[in-house]
Amino acid sequence: MAVHVIKMPDIGEGIAEVELVEWHVKPGDAVAEDQALADVMTDKATVEIPSPVAGTVLALGGERGQVMAVGSELIRIEVEGAGNVTTAPAAAATSPAPAAMAAAAAPPGQAVAASPSPPPRETAPAFVAHATRQPGDKAIASPSVRRRALDLGIELQLVPGSGGGGRVTHEDLDAYAARAPGTQPSNAGPRYAERNDEEAVPVIGLRRKIAQKMQEAKRRIPHFTYVEEIDVTELETLRARLNAQSDAGRGRLTLLPLLARAIVLAVREFPQINARFDDEAGIVTRHGAVHIGIATQTDAGLMVPVLRHAEARDLQANATEIARLAGAARAARATRDELSGSTITITSLGALGGIVTTPVINHPEVAIVGVNRIVERPMMRGGAVVPRLMMNLSSSFDHRVVDGAVAAGFVQALRALLECPASLFAE
Repeated sequence: MAVHVIKMPDIGEGIAEVELVEWHVKPGDAVAEDQALADVMTDKATVEIPSPVAGTVLALGGERGQVMAVGSELIRIEVEGAGNVTTAPAAAATSPAPAAMAAAAAPPGQAVAASPSPPPRETAPAFVAHATRQPGDKAIASPSVRRRALDLGIELQLVPGSGGGGRVTHEDLDAYAARAPGTQPSNAGPRYAERNDEEAVPVIGLRRKIAQKMQEAKRRIPHFTYVEEIDVTELETLRARLNAQSDAGRGRLTLLPLLARAIVLAVREFPQINARFDDEAGIVTRHGAVHIGIATQTDAGLMVPVLRHAEARDLQANATEIARLAGAARAARATRDELSGSTITITSLGALGGIVTTPVINHPEVAIVGVNRIVERPMMRGGAVVPRLMMNLSSSFDHRVVDGAVAAGFVQALRALLECPASLFAE
């Protein structure tokens, strides 16, 4: 047997360090060639590190949340045949056993009683109502397993995992629920009982990246937020008609492709909005290409895949690409290129959009357009009160390079386009 050391690989693009966000194995696990060992994160892209060899895990080179340099030791695996490192003799082999030490110290001719063997351990019952892993060790499971455990009221930390690296599977949940009938949510109990429990949640992985990006944006950018009310009655009528006429395979048209088209047209009049500001160099770069970031909520946190060259796509092409990017982000399959390079961003909470938001600019961009929910309200039209579908746009701008009048003019241009949707298709 020999030892094979796997080092943190070079992810590319000049990256010097990455964050270790998840282990899929633990010491003592048998691993197969090409089996996933760990997930590491660079910027907002998560990369899975596979094993180039088969063997048994001896030691892990870092903890979850640790930032590791490229080339540092990631994991040690015991393998058959030749390894790639020379190891020192094990400590157990060089240190005499306690009985041998006692024998060496005893007078000649005097026997030394053997140390008593530890009493046999009792066999554990089939169901144990306590954690099966060490405190702080996160249970490894897919997002669907986590959602199902939450629905069943099962504390995932208590479920033994039978998958690779102790991963909890749907079958493990079924077995646990069968052994523990009447499982209820962890917060079940007297309605007004006092609670003093606490949970320390490490801010690591994507959540750490989001925190750093938000902190940087708020620290460096003086935000100016402008809110305008938009009558989207005609726009929603058009959208419903297009959805009714489209083929089933083309997918449902949402508001975002229409708003993306409005942004493409509005930045022609206000090019200073479709820009990125390098405040260290003191240079604002105005872009002809409109690369729109689409803020997308995922199980891991907020990600911003990029709709590239929105100016060169028609409405259906924009809709198809937005749906593809959102799906890739939510499935953790979005690439680094798909998550970088935006020149302006759209953010929307859909039905949860509220009345007004103050969106945070996606640094180093200079503007972000926020969509609030659509509500039906009584409005005055031609001296009569009529029901209209109304929506607020809450947009933020970098006040260092975008003046208030320019920001207001840009939003008013969006309003004019959205309230008269035929203008979206007029050149």
